[in-house]
Amino acid sequence: MNLNQRISLFARLGSLFKNYEENNLDAKTKKLFDEAIENSITYNSFFTKKNINKSISTWSKNLTKRSLNNFISNYSLNENINQKKVAIIMAGNIPLVGFHDFLCVILSGNIAIIKLSSKDYHLLNYILDYLTKENHNFSNQFEICNDNLNEFDAVIATGNNISANQFDLYFKNYPRIIRRNRHSIAVLEGDESNSDLELLADDIFYHYGLGCRNVSKIFIPSKYNLDKLFKSFMAWKEVINKNSYANNYDYYRAIYLLNKENFYDNGFVLLKKSNKIGSPVGTIYFEYYDCLDDVFKIIENNSEKIQCIVSKINGLNKTYFGQTQEPKIDDYADNVDTFDFLLKLN
Repeated sequence: MNLNQRISLFARLGSLFKNYEENNLDAKTKKLFDEAIENSITYNSFFTKKNINKSISTWSKNLTKRSLNNFISNYSLNENINQKKVAIIMAGNIPLVGFHDFLCVILSGNIAIIKLSSKDYHLLNYILDYLTKENHNFSNQFEICNDNLNEFDAVIATGNNISANQFDLYFKNYPRIIRRNRHSIAVLEGDESNSDLELLADDIFYHYGLGCRNVSKIFIPSKYNLDKLFKSFMAWKEVINKNSYANNYDYYRAIYLLNKENFYDNGFVLLKKSNKIGSPVGTIYFEYYDCLDDVFKIIENNSEKIQCIVSKINGLNKTYFGQTQEPKIDDYADNVDTFDFLLKLN
């Protein structure tokens, strides 16, 4: 498959996503798509139809010919390459979290050796089946690995800090991208509108806060009224109905009570003062500031832990309110240019 064929195929996938969003699929296709989603929800206690639809919606916007061609235009591609086999060890914390790596490997002209996560297997497997049916030659572009990885030339692996250290050691002799824990933060000035704060709630609660792009820490001016935050969170009160989320909420609430730690509670999320960046599921950390320069220094010192900064404050490499779960195709995890890494393999 040449580049134009690969782009056209992914654009057809984008059309599938868009038609699914708009309930415009034929009955057979919709049934298969629905089954993949239902199986995903069954095998991952944190997956919901709402969150899966969010991921599908985001990708439907990115997988257009125009978007894909604009993305590719930023790089110099040579079609006559010696194809490399790139192992992709996918995470399963949020729906389709490994799809971007897969897309980059295929668009770069290389072959993807995919180690699917058991927590996000069914939807990705459905996508691979769809792409292969749309173009039978696509089956030569990837392999699914169910056992140990053997023949490969480079690695992209996503995990937590512990597994990342193991990946680094195990794959030390290969070109690699190893992703560790990252979290996102928000920096408020204090004059944000109710709409801004409601969009911030989306940045916090989509995917139950499990993604690296989810806001887990909020910097707020001294004497900020926390009730404003709690009020903006109310649209997401249904998260407590998810047992896996509620278990985390109850657990950390009990821990904080036993340790006699101060926290604020609205019945479905805990607000706790902390100088840490990453908070557990069901808890949002906050930190007061008197001077923005102090916040800038904290951000600089923790740059390797931070993925997104939600704010309207000038001087920050910021993401707008409500946009963290709608990354563009060139928004790279850990700010590492995956596509450039893949091109340099050749």
